[in-house]
Amino acid sequence: MGGAGVASPHAPSGIEVALVSGLSGAGRSTAAKVLEDLGWFVVDNLPPELIETMVDLGARSSGGDGPAVTRIAVVMDVRSRAFTRDLSAVIRDLDARGYKPRLLFLEASDAVLVRRFEQNRRSHPLQGSGRLVDGITAERELLRPLRENADLLVDTSTLSVHQLRSRIEQGFETGAPEPTRVNFLSFGYKYGLPMDSDLVVDMRFLPNPHWIPELREHTGRDADVRDYVLSQEGAEEFLGRYVELLTLMGAGYRREGKRYLAVSVGCTGGKHRSVAISEELARRLAGAEGVAVSVTHRDLGRE
Repeated sequence: MGGAGVASPHAPSGIEVALVSGLSGAGRSTAAKVLEDLGWFVVDNLPPELIETMVDLGARSSGGDGPAVTRIAVVMDVRSRAFTRDLSAVIRDLDARGYKPRLLFLEASDAVLVRRFEQNRRSHPLQGSGRLVDGITAERELLRPLRENADLLVDTSTLSVHQLRSRIEQGFETGAPEPTRVNFLSFGYKYGLPMDSDLVVDMRFLPNPHWIPELREHTGRDADVRDYVLSQEGAEEFLGRYVELLTLMGAGYRREGKRYLAVSVGCTGGKHRSVAISEELARRLAGAEGVAVSVTHRDLGRE
């Protein structure tokens, strides 16, 4: 096994393999979500004997027509009593075949685990008819061999969700960090507000090109409408300040682990002003560091 936080060498197939285990209540679900955000294909509670099959399927996908699976993470728990022995054998076999799997192990103090289980009103999977702390003790002993061989060991006792995300990202992210994806969605108020907006911008403070006969049939994608909208009083000031705001927010969102931002830009019909402004905001934000920009026009063509 490699050192903590060090990227494993790529196997000949180009597949990276990560195994996520640890104490119940220590944050495995959070770890799975973080790895998904980093582009890993995550499988929860796959039996150890099927891990090699999953890796082989991923290796074969890299040569097909569909999207290649190059990073596979398997989340393991103790619902299979023999899983530590089986998993150790799987790790040795994958290592011998050149896959070099990395093992992330999550743990926490007994007091913290007890509090988390009590807050969620859950019983421990190894508790049986005994006390909660008995189940935690049994699981800690059962997982001791895995803990001793972990590439990345994280104690979540005092970590917030954001701090845990940061630790996992530092250990598993290779190359450039995953950018924050910003989607600008133009829409018309007369068709209703979008349901999945993080931010809503109302462009009805600008004059409506609908009332200019030679612009009415054109859209905000056309140069004449775009030039008209962007030349109006307040348009340039709005664009400059809003791009500054989005840049500031994007940096904050990345620090907090938020990877997607939906910005809805509205006007009356979703044809002129909102379209032109969405396109211009995307153009100006496209060069910002750590941001990937896209544009969607929800109501364009409905009139």
